[in-house]
Order: sequence, then structure tokens, then C-alpha cells
Amino acid sequence: MEELMLEVSNLYKNYGKTAAVKNLSFSVSKGEVFGFLGPNGAGKTTTMKIITGFLPMSQGSVKVAGLDIALNDLQARQKIGYLPETTPLYTDMFVCEYLEFIGKLRGLSGENLKKRVKKMLEVCGLEEMRNRPIGYLSKGYRQRTGLAQAMIHEPQLLILDEPMSGLDPNQIIEIRQLIKEIGKEKAVVYCSHILPEVAATCNRILIINEGETAAVGTPEEVIEKSREENASYQITLKNFNEEIEKKIREIVEIEKISVNYSLEDVFSKLTKKDAATTTEGTNNRNANAENNNADAHSQTQTQNSGVCDTPQNKEAK
Repeated sequence: MEELMLEVSNLYKNYGKTAAVKNLSFSVSKGEVFGFLGPNGAGKTTTMKIITGFLPMSQGSVKVAGLDIALNDLQARQKIGYLPETTPLYTDMFVCEYLEFIGKLRGLSGENLKKRVKKMLEVCGLEEMRNRPIGYLSKGYRQRTGLAQAMIHEPQLLILDEPMSGLDPNQIIEIRQLIKEIGKEKAVVYCSHILPEVAATCNRILIINEGETAAVGTPEEVIEKSREENASYQITLKNFNEEIEKKIREIVEIEKISVNYSLEDVFSKLTKKDAATTTEGTNNRNANAENNNADAHSQTQTQNSGVCDTPQNKEAK
């Protein structure tokens, strides 16, 4: 029997009279990379904030490793690793020093802290960068550092919000492979709008639109179902003239048509809006940026416990 790490049931979130999330239900099992898709303003970030305990829900339930976040908020958070769209890094700290700092915040200490920092440096390919200031790292290595901080306390559920944002093709391949490896042992929720990456990385996907479920299943199942339901086709002809038009009109039966139908086509069809879109996604991202800036200004340095042998510590010795 599959071990469920995340269960979202009949979730609603209202901002006054505006419903950002409407009757949303899904589950994620251990050993699964679950893609969470939707256009800007669809309710993705709101849902992620509810799951991670940053926002209260209006109605419904969310369980993390069997714990209801409404009743066991702190215990549920301890089982979650979260990489937000804007990676929460202190750029003046060394990589190893930063991971030690996050480990302490997560309740790690002593030999366990040393082992977890060493493990994350290995798993995320950061061993050669351990004594470099984060501010001097490439975008790819910053994302690796963000993944390391999200996993340092061995969470059962890992939530990644746009982990490929701003990466070059080589970095995308590296991070994609890393996520796949992590997904073999943990439950991973991959929130993104980069459709080819989701299709290449995830076992199952959920597409939401205006806060509601539009499609769910494996990428292949979602594509096949969408092809069966009201599929439309467009033919582009060269040198179109009246004779060709006449011949087309004379066709009474077509035996077989082969169509290249992609996840992008499905996404476009399912999320097409007639009305003006909401600004939820933009507002949330602006708020996140402001909060991260405030956190950076309030940063305090921690004393070294011997986990990291940074250049500063060597001089002190």
C-alpha cells in the first residue's frame, strides 16, 4: 500500500468575496514527484502557502504524513522541506556555514548536525563550494544550496516552487536529475509553469485553473484524455488556391490522422480564460520579495560549532 505523505481534501481559500482556491483535492505518495501546474493567478502559491502553514485555509483539510496541519501545525511543519520561488539565502555566509545555521534552526546539533551538513554537501554536489560565500555562487549552485537547506532536517515531504527559475540548460539538467533522485525516497511537490520540465521530471501532474482542478494524472494520461475530449486540428497549407480548397471540400472521409499533441497544448486549452485574470500570483511574489528583504536585514550571525572549516574560522584559530 502506498504511503501518503500529503493529503489535500476539499480545500478552499477565500479573500473576501474572491475564491483563490475552490474545492481542491489531491494526494502525493512517498517515492513520487508530483507536478503542480497552473497559469499565473491560478492559486498555486496560495495552495503551497496553506500546505506549508503560512496561510490558514477557509475550508477543507490538509494532512502531512498523517498530521492535520490545522490541529498539529508545528509537528506537520517539521516534516516539510520548502524551497520557495525566491530562494532564502544569506549571501554573505559561506555555504557550509549557512547549512549549519539552518540545521540549528531545525533543531539539529552535535554529531547529527555534522553528519547532515556533510550529507547535504554530497547529495547536492556542493562539496567544492563549501567554503565559498553564497553571494559568489552561480544561479545553479544557489539553487543547489536552497535544495540543501530544504532537506537538511530529513523532511518526508519536499515542496519546490519554481526550482528551475533562471537556470541555464546545463543547470536545468543537473537540478532535474537531482530532483528525480530525491523523489525516489521522498514525496516531492514540484510547482511550476515550465511544462516540458514538469513532463520530464514528474510521475503525475495536477493542472489547476482559477483555483479548481482542470486535469490530474500522469502526463501521458492527461494528454490522451484531452485529445479524446473535443480535440481540434489546424492544417497549414502552402500555395493555397481555389483548386485545393475544392479538393478539400470533396473529402468525405479521412481514415487516419496523426497529431503531435503536447502537454503545452493541453495546458493552453485547459487554462484559457475569457475573463480578466486575477493578480494573486503577482501580489504573492511581491509580498515574498518584501518579506525576504526584511529577513535579510534582520539576519544575525551564529557562533561556529566546529562543523565548517571556513576561511574565517581558520584565521580565528
